[in-house]
Amino acid sequence: MISYGKQSIISSDIDSVVSILKSDWLTQGPSVERFEDDLKKYFGSDYACAVSNGTAALHLAGLALDWGDGDVVLTSPLSFLSTANAIIYTGATPDFVDIDPVSYTIDLNQLEDKIKYYIYKNKKIKAIIGVDYAGHPCDWVSLKSLSEKYDIKLVNDNCHALGASLFNKKNYAIKHADIVIQSYHPVKHITTGEGGALMTNNLELADKVKKLRSHGMTKNSLELERKDGPWYYEMHEVGYNYRITDFQCGLGSAQLKRLDEFIIKRQKIAKKYSKKFSSKNNIIIPKTKRNYGHAFHLYPLQVDFNKIKKNKIQFFKLMKNAGILLQVHYFPIHLQPYYKKMFGFKVGDFPISEDFYKKEISLPIYPSLTDNDQGLVINSILKNLND
Repeated sequence: MISYGKQSIISSDIDSVVSILKSDWLTQGPSVERFEDDLKKYFGSDYACAVSNGTAALHLAGLALDWGDGDVVLTSPLSFLSTANAIIYTGATPDFVDIDPVSYTIDLNQLEDKIKYYIYKNKKIKAIIGVDYAGHPCDWVSLKSLSEKYDIKLVNDNCHALGASLFNKKNYAIKHADIVIQSYHPVKHITTGEGGALMTNNLELADKVKKLRSHGMTKNSLELERKDGPWYYEMHEVGYNYRITDFQCGLGSAQLKRLDEFIIKRQKIAKKYSKKFSSKNNIIIPKTKRNYGHAFHLYPLQVDFNKIKKNKIQFFKLMKNAGILLQVHYFPIHLQPYYKKMFGFKVGDFPISEDFYKKEISLPIYPSLTDNDQGLVINSILKNLND
């Protein structure tokens, strides 16, 4: 079966993990710091903290930025659940802003309207989580301008966009956001199995995150109330066990060396899809705005199922029968039963995201996808849409 996403593991990745498994350190050892240094170098941040997964990174970002009861945090409804769930973990209230119909990222005009709405209601927006959906960066220049205008913190949910660029700069995320979070799940651009990271240029935020990652513990002599000996530590606030292992980080460092190669392959696959589908009726291909470098974690194709002879479920079954497993990204978060019940969201609140969901199918895109397999995907899609 051809799936929509798949990791790429080679002998150097395996050798990196095996060497750590044979070492004295399996967790909380030197490979974690080495991976963090590699992340800092590639993405241009001053500080990096590797954690157990991308959701943990989002949660820690909220805690580091002091989100809590009474705070409102805005994000896109077109994301995985964790983007909004992490807001709830901190006690803050999530709200959404619909997507731009071209980039599928948060719409800046609607965003400012929502900020003004909350100002009118005498409520302050604590932060904005911009989601670089599918690998296309948000309009971070405008987001930064809005954040400064209204004194709002920015978090970049960069999980889809490792290796993306803005004005040819791969450090765009850390340049514009207060905190950048990433995920290294197997379908992402690089993998540590499970795993994630948080990056920032703010030392205070970085120190707080590293404490909270490991139960809130500190051994910093400047922070200790007493000094019993080298074994002694203190906890000044409740933290979590969000640590990542050394062998995961060893894999991450090996994978990061291949990220540029992965991006080139994904862009090549995306270009072929776009060429084959661009002239077809009832199909919308993803666009890349000028001066943006798309990382293509996903290739989201839109199909107007109202204008063809079969619905989306039927189409998925036909593709599965052809040996191809498609996916959909995502069912809008605001329409999840929990969010409707707890926050009163309803159908029609964010119509562009809702319409996108009805049409979107995520095509297979990963570095080891062969030309033959991609050809099978293309031919099967065209056949099943036209029959």
